Formats: sequence, structure tokens, C-alpha cells
Amino acid sequence: MIFSSVLVDNLLTAPVIAFVVAICATLLRFEVRLPESLYPILSTFLLLAIGIKGGKALTETSLDDIWKPLIAAITLGIVTPIFAFFLFKFVSKLDIVNSAALAAHYGSVSAVTFTVLISTLDAENITYEGFAAGLLAILEIVGIIVALYLANGSTEDSNWKSALSEIVRGRSIAILIIGLLIGSIVGAERLAPTDPLFVGLFTGVLTLFLIELGAIAAERLRDFKAVGIRVVLLGIAIPMINGFLGALAGAAAGMSTGGVAVMATLAGSASYIAAPAAVRVALPKASAGIYVTASLGVTFPFNLTLGIPLFIAMAKALT
Repeated sequence: MIFSSVLVDNLLTAPVIAFVVAICATLLRFEVRLPESLYPILSTFLLLAIGIKGGKALTETSLDDIWKPLIAAITLGIVTPIFAFFLFKFVSKLDIVNSAALAAHYGSVSAVTFTVLISTLDAENITYEGFAAGLLAILEIVGIIVALYLANGSTEDSNWKSALSEIVRGRSIAILIIGLLIGSIVGAERLAPTDPLFVGLFTGVLTLFLIELGAIAAERLRDFKAVGIRVVLLGIAIPMINGFLGALAGAAAGMSTGGVAVMATLAGSASYIAAPAAVRVALPKASAGIYVTASLGVTFPFNLTLGIPLFIAMAKALT
């Protein structure tokens, strides 16, 4: 009952409906892609808004509140890519390079999936810890580094220095950290004049952004045959398992129901922004057709429609 209730509430939100309709329209050959220049503007807005909201909450957070979730996030950042690596290597029979590339995506996180989750939590009046955006940044960095370490020595073309720079200084992490700093330094009271923009327009911008992502995801669906059925199945199974591990870690860290849902979603999501950029530099021989299709064409649609309700149901059951 908990899952079905959350499922209906999630599916009937404007962002999710926009994503599903965009997929269907693209598969039917309708042109719904946004202007190319608009994509980075929308993604920057969403990341900055998330960061500012998290930064405002950090001003009210003590070290006692954050140290356990911090350890949980670092642990997940180490465990989830290792788990994904061995599953892709031994179940899908992929080579070390492609297994590590996929592990980087599944050990890292999807900022957009996280964005949809917090929008759903806000709509259901479920509170969550304000430092969640900081945990996103930690998992993003740790997960990719661990995955690239697994491939260390498997290819002479790997460029660790450039790859690490791509992760740490990458646009998504940089904008998120900028938002955290703005929110924590300026504070909620002085940021009140910006609320109509960063709070009031958040769901609308997310809806517009997911129209574009729905069109992109539909294009990746056409590459299923090249990916292989085992990779497709793991693209669903791994998020569910990692999400459960994230929920357990969040509950063990004493987080709220919303916080446990955040940990589950972060652990169960797959990056398709920061991870592809890092993998492209560190593992140039890895097949982009495999790791982009798996993360964006399989896991992202699954999480957006079924995964998020499942993670929220897990959180409610554990708290």
C-alpha cells in the first residue's frame, strides 16, 4: 500500500508526466527537443537552486547531525561502484574497461534524479536533511574515483590526473558547491528576495528540463540491442540493490524518513553528466554506447517512474 500510494503521487507530478510524454512523442517521431543553448541554462538553474537550498539548511546544522551521514555516504561511494563492477564483469561478461566505466556511472549519482526526488518529497511534505546536496557531491566524487581505480593498469591510455580534475572541477559539482556557499554565507533571511526565482520556479524549470531529457532518453532506447539484455537487466537490478543499501545506511546513520529516501536515491541512481565526462578522459577505450545507454536509457527512466516511489517506500518502512 505504501509503494502504490507513493507511485501514484510520483507518476502524477508534472515533471514525471513531462518526461514520459516526451519519450512517447520522440518515439513517434515528433520533434520535442529544446534549443541546444537552453539545456545548460536549465541544468545550471536546477543545480544552483539545490545548492542554495542546501546551503541555507547548513547554517542550522551541527557537526553532531552530519558526521554519521557523511561516513555513510563515503562508505556507499566505495561499496556501490565495486558491487556494480563485479556484476557487470561476471554477469554481463564485459571486459575490465567497460565494467569500470559502468561502475563509475552506477557508483556516482544522478543530480536530476535527486532533483525529482526532493521535488516529490516537498510535494508530500516529507522533510529531509538540508545537507543532502553535500552528500550528493561526496558520492559523485568518491564513486567515480573508486571505479577508475578498479580499471587502473587495464589500459595504457588512462589519464588519471585529467580525469580527477574533470570530476572535482566539473561543471555540475562546481555549480552545486557555489550554491552551497551562497546559501550558507548569505543565509535564509537575506536570500528571501530570491525565493520567487529559485523556489517558486523550481518545479516549472524541472518540468521543462525533463522534456529535453525524455527526448534524449528515447533516442538511447534505440540502442538496446547494442547494449545487450544482461546490461539492461542489471541497469534495473543494480539501482534497486544499491538503493536498498543506501536506505539501510541512511537509517543506520539516524536520518529522517526524507533523509533515508535521499540516501537510497543517491545510491540507486546512475550518473550521466559527470561520470561520462570523467570516463571519456580516463577510459577512452570504453564504449559510450554501453555506459550512456545503460545510465540514461535504462536506469534514469526506471528510477524516475518506479525507483523513486520504491526508495521512498523503503524509507518509510525503515523509519
